[in-house]
Amino acid sequence: MREHLLEVRNLKKYFNTPAGMLHAVDDVSFEIPKGKTMGVVGESGCGKSTLGRTLLCLDQPTSGEILFQGMDIAQLKKREMKKVRPRIQMVFQDPYSSLNGRMTVRQLIAEPLLVNKTCKNRAEVDQKVDQMMETVGLAARLAPAYPHELDGGRRQRIGIARALILEPEFVVCDEPVSALDVSIQAQILNLLMDLQESMGLTYMFITHDLSVVRHISNEIMVMYLGKCVERAEAKEIFRNPVHPYTKALLAAIPIPSIASCHKKRELIQGEVTSPVNPKPGCRFAARCPFAVEECRQGDIPLREISPGHYVACNMAR
Repeated sequence: MREHLLEVRNLKKYFNTPAGMLHAVDDVSFEIPKGKTMGVVGESGCGKSTLGRTLLCLDQPTSGEILFQGMDIAQLKKREMKKVRPRIQMVFQDPYSSLNGRMTVRQLIAEPLLVNKTCKNRAEVDQKVDQMMETVGLAARLAPAYPHELDGGRRQRIGIARALILEPEFVVCDEPVSALDVSIQAQILNLLMDLQESMGLTYMFITHDLSVVRHISNEIMVMYLGKCVERAEAKEIFRNPVHPYTKALLAAIPIPSIASCHKKRELIQGEVTSPVNPKPGCRFAARCPFAVEECRQGDIPLREISPGHYVACNMAR
């Protein structure tokens, strides 16, 4: 049996809005084995980032369990959670707005050490910062620089250094390369994979780019309007997509071939269902060409259609 670092059971995160209750994350369950990467994909507004923030209790869950090494961190009090914080970290999407522009590179990377009081003296802090800068590929000459003086790739390396300086076990990467150009994306992805291998890290990698998630993930979870609609190993998702939404996402991947220009693409029709006070039934039914009345009667649970391949669809066999 694989050792799961993180187990999530029936996790829900709702937001109270003037229009009603917004179901950002609705009854999501999964496990992430130690040292592996769970990729989370879906279009904007599907709840990916909210899921990541809720796992770290940056947003308090409405209900459900978040078991980190068997401990339900969703039930911890603030003082108890402070002891767990160094072990679970996050790399944020925007490498500029997530950094304090009035602090230098050295100050930004040292801040987690000072807040958590993990070093005996300033010399030890400086030593750890120097080591981490070298680890993430930041030149020592950049230590006195400010974020606005650096490009996006270097700023994201600062964010990664801040997340890893406390030697965590689990890291949520919230679209860490979406704001970067393609060449820098590859550098950051390779850096994350190298660090995972050398430090034994476990990732949740959130993105809307399927080519990126394929490159880095062991397992992929597809989300639509707060629900997990399909989950399987990365190779299985690309080889045998089952849910209509997953198929539509894969069909939208650009193919660098002249022959593919004449290939007919299946476009998703219909309007996106509101996540505020959603009606029972499949959230994708309004846009699904295969939807029947049964799809609108009640929520459709994830079913294991083959070993390790879960799909929430009445047509899945």
